[in-house]
Amino acid sequence: MNYEIEYHQLVVHEDIPKLDDAIKQRIKSAIERKLMTRPEIFGVPLRHSAKGHRKLRVGDHRVVFRIEGMKIIILIIAHRSIVYKLFAKGLR
Repeated sequence: MNYEIEYHQLVVHEDIPKLDDAIKQRIKSAIERKLMTRPEIFGVPLRHSAKGHRKLRVGDHRVVFRIEGMKIIILIIAHRSIVYKLFAKGLR
């Protein structure tokens, strides 16, 4: 059962270009191995104002996403120190 991955435009234009190549490869691999196959198992549900969203931990980075049917929408990819601040501000 493979899920389709869709990236928010800010992830493509802002988040991914900020990452160095080694981190990009680790995140890409984690998305392909975990989110495309079993996002409900590997993604930890978020609470409070982020209810309905999930996170995938990849080292010190977090991938925040939402599951919509057979589609995974990736909203933020950022370092753990800022990812929830970005999300709380409603930037995505």
